[in-house]
Amino acid sequence: MSIDFSEHLSCLSSDPNHAHRQALEASYQEAARLMSPRGLENYLTGIRAMCSLGKGEDLTLTFVQEMPLVAKEVGEDVVPDVVAHLMKLASLTSGTVIALHLAHLPLAASRLGDADVLRGYLNLVHQLAGKVPRGLRPMMENLDELLSKLTLGGLRRWALWGAQAHQRDLDGQMAYFGLKTESSRAVLQKERRGTLFVDNQRRLNFYLRALWARAFFMRPTSGDYERRQGLKPFIADFQIHLPDAFDTHRGIGGVEIYRAAAAHCAAHLVYTREPISAEQLSPAQMKFIELFEDARIEHLACCDFPGLGKLWLQFFTAPLTLDDEARDLHPTVDLMMRVARALLDRNYQDSDPLVMETATAFRAELATRAGDNQISWDAGVTLYHKVVARLPLPNLRVLEDWPLPYRDDNAYVWSFRENPFIARGLDYLPASQKQVRKYVSAIEMANEVDVETAGDDAQEIWVCATEFFPYEDEGVSFNETEGKEPISEPYHYQEWDYQVQLFRPDWATVIEQRQGRGDPALIDGILTKHKPVASRIRRLIDALQPQGVVRKRGYEEGEELDLNAAVRAMIDIRRGTMPDPRINIRITRHVRDLAILVLLDLSESTNERIDQQDPDSPTVLELARESTGLLAWAIAGIGDAFALHGFASDGRHEVQYYRFKDFHQGYDDEAKSRLAGMKGGLSTRMGAALRHAGWHLAQQSAQKRLVLLITDGEPADIDERDPQYLRHDTKKAVEELATRGIHCYCLTLDPEADRYVARIFGENRYSIVDQVERLPERLPAVFAALTA
Repeated sequence: MSIDFSEHLSCLSSDPNHAHRQALEASYQEAARLMSPRGLENYLTGIRAMCSLGKGEDLTLTFVQEMPLVAKEVGEDVVPDVVAHLMKLASLTSGTVIALHLAHLPLAASRLGDADVLRGYLNLVHQLAGKVPRGLRPMMENLDELLSKLTLGGLRRWALWGAQAHQRDLDGQMAYFGLKTESSRAVLQKERRGTLFVDNQRRLNFYLRALWARAFFMRPTSGDYERRQGLKPFIADFQIHLPDAFDTHRGIGGVEIYRAAAAHCAAHLVYTREPISAEQLSPAQMKFIELFEDARIEHLACCDFPGLGKLWLQFFTAPLTLDDEARDLHPTVDLMMRVARALLDRNYQDSDPLVMETATAFRAELATRAGDNQISWDAGVTLYHKVVARLPLPNLRVLEDWPLPYRDDNAYVWSFRENPFIARGLDYLPASQKQVRKYVSAIEMANEVDVETAGDDAQEIWVCATEFFPYEDEGVSFNETEGKEPISEPYHYQEWDYQVQLFRPDWATVIEQRQGRGDPALIDGILTKHKPVASRIRRLIDALQPQGVVRKRGYEEGEELDLNAAVRAMIDIRRGTMPDPRINIRITRHVRDLAILVLLDLSESTNERIDQQDPDSPTVLELARESTGLLAWAIAGIGDAFALHGFASDGRHEVQYYRFKDFHQGYDDEAKSRLAGMKGGLSTRMGAALRHAGWHLAQQSAQKRLVLLITDGEPADIDERDPQYLRHDTKKAVEELATRGIHCYCLTLDPEADRYVARIFGENRYSIVDQVERLPERLPAVFAALTA
């Protein structure tokens, strides 16, 4: 029976006997057999979208023929993602390349074997289309060889290396992605993995079915952004997730590792009757309990299938390689490894009595109640306390770094009933569920508030829209009388995680607060203290003053006629000589359209003195206050719009932001008193502060907008141990502001800032003040150079 597809094929011939129409009918029958009605609707919508691109009939026909094959490999849910990907790709490359990419998509789906991994592949292709569009065609032509040797993570690293190396070399792009250069082959060999999951998935399914006579669902997991050895196995939604490739481990082949990992995860699913409660346990205690829980389910599996013990034991008895010998295990991890071996191997003898006593006691429990996972909880907590008493406890990353590639992350065995957010691996509440701030009238406030002593951490905070004023005081509110400064609504900003190359949404919370006031005379005294510098700044002010309308003579074209020059030209004409054609006046307007925000790092390190041996030496904070006072005096004299802000942080949940002077405020005693009361403390979460400063600066309509950051060190905070994390996030924040027309310049007092400041802010976008005591004269000079 003929099917009418005319509404979906507006770009093809209306002839019912056209080859494309016949191909569509044949492909539609295949799609109808594989897809649900919703999937078919997405399929036809995609056909209509391909027609709307106007990239030729070949692209539409390729989509018609290949998408049922893609859906067959990884499921129909991926069809809308493919359509959206192709629509975005259409603006980056030609229809021929898109059709070639689409033609190889069933191959990619077959080799990758999972919808989520295929989505990662689509993202990689989109990224390469923007970086190296000339390399897409040769890469697609060699995709079969690439995906037969590389995982998605390996393909990503291979492709991005070539994109970086041949960014401006078009011929080099085609040669590299066509596997025609030595460097391309060398990187391919370096990223090549031992054993791929897709090559062994069918055999693993049969292996587990033969053991437990039931079906287990297994999926590959791509380790794009993880460590070189890939992800750990894990269980989620009753599905076993295994790494998309395994390298040889101490002479044990990848197939053996896959068998051991699949059998271990399946044992968790079969023998774990109920999860273990994680209440009142530290992460380190959980790792000790997991040690015994792994031993318990492996014991039960070996009781049913004794051969599994030999499969798992080889990971403990395999000879060490040179890399393993060079890698020193932490004493605590080494002890746990020996306990794990003793629990699996009854014939193992260890010189440490604690190992043998622990193994003997746990086997006695297994003999009586092996089905009760409470014995794992008891044994793990007991061993934890004994180990802590005699050995130092390493950090959590070391405890997690087990040299046993077949064991999973054990997330499946735990229950987090009391806190569902911990169960999801999160240590924070969404911004929408943290705290509600409600603005009410004075009458509602007076009538409805029941707990006047509630703190700022209450679930719901009521804020009076107008302040209360006592009768006896004129114009002075209760807040001002009691010295209570208002606290702003929390501002939530994303942060860049360089390890996964994604933003963490609403990760950092910025709260605007006010510091105490000081004596404005302190700021006025800065001009007297730095009188020579102030004199130079006065000349700077005169040089930067906007001149308004300026008339310049001697132009051939201009807005006005220069009468004197015109008379001279007429005289020359009467004499018969060549006249000077430059008889016009050009009128230009010299105006400054600038908004600058001075952002001060007010971390604890600013309280240190310049000379630690001299108790009378000024602190970094005092020099920053003096230099900012001089700069504010200079900017106010020029007439530019400016603001003075500062920041400090106490973890990602509390980035404190201080506004000493805003753009709409004058540089008066109010601003000077707040500047005089400036104090330092806490840490330096620079990315969130820059994003919030950019938000304030974006409200200004100036043509040129600048954030001038003054800091004495690199980004750091108490909740981040990785020094690179906040550096990369700050760099990303600078790039975000640049896309909005806001430029950032860093004036750093750290003499060792060469290691990181250029990578964060870019070349020629920073200055290093080696002698901190010269900051008051350097800061106005930097401002003049930036805004002249």
